[in-house]
Amino acid sequence: MIGVGMQCNDPGSIFYVSMLSILSGVQGSCVEIGFGASDSWTMPLDQQVEIACAKVRGMPQLQQGYNLVGLSQGNIIGRGMIELCDNLPPVGPRCGALSYLYKMGVYSGLVQDIPGYLEGCKFLPKINNEIPSSNNTLHKQRFSSLQNLVLIMFESDSVVIPALSSWFGFYQDGDSTTVLPPQQTRLYKEDLFGLKTLDEAGKVKFIRVGGAHLEITIPEMQQYVVPYLIG
Repeated sequence: MIGVGMQCNDPGSIFYVSMLSILSGVQGSCVEIGFGASDSWTMPLDQQVEIACAKVRGMPQLQQGYNLVGLSQGNIIGRGMIELCDNLPPVGPRCGALSYLYKMGVYSGLVQDIPGYLEGCKFLPKINNEIPSSNNTLHKQRFSSLQNLVLIMFESDSVVIPALSSWFGFYQDGDSTTVLPPQQTRLYKEDLFGLKTLDEAGKVKFIRVGGAHLEITIPEMQQYVVPYLIG
């Protein structure tokens, strides 16, 4: 799953798909949603998830199971697929090549105003199970059933802010300077969507690389991503 402003025929998208296919020996596919780059900005995330799920259901080569690699906003779509979609083929290790917490259009200033955030943001509170009136145990069950969750943080990232959000860390409520590690956030401590369950089972891999946004080297791919595609 590719990120916002990207489409499958971009050089970067082609590089990731082809390189991971070559290194793992497993043929990968890029899932295009709508009209690619433009729809990645303007189409509601619920609709993007529905399209992605329909495409995966229609790919014969994935019916026995598949691994999901998400770039940037592609992680939000991938997580939505896992939690919200029915009748999908089984998902193997989910390798997040970046955080599901993407700076543009997901977390905003509203995050410092929790009631406003829950009212103004529709998609993320749903998959985070943050809406008390609609808490969905099925979402948590599906997410916590993953075999592995690989989260890669780029230390010099200037797009995803704070960079620690790549690991599900984020700012302390009401404080735009203090960044909490994932284990200290409410999402984790209350295990709202299953991250704590996965982590305590040893299934979450917190990986740190030194590049900027999405700058991962081939040796780093080989070390941190490929083993979960061929295992």
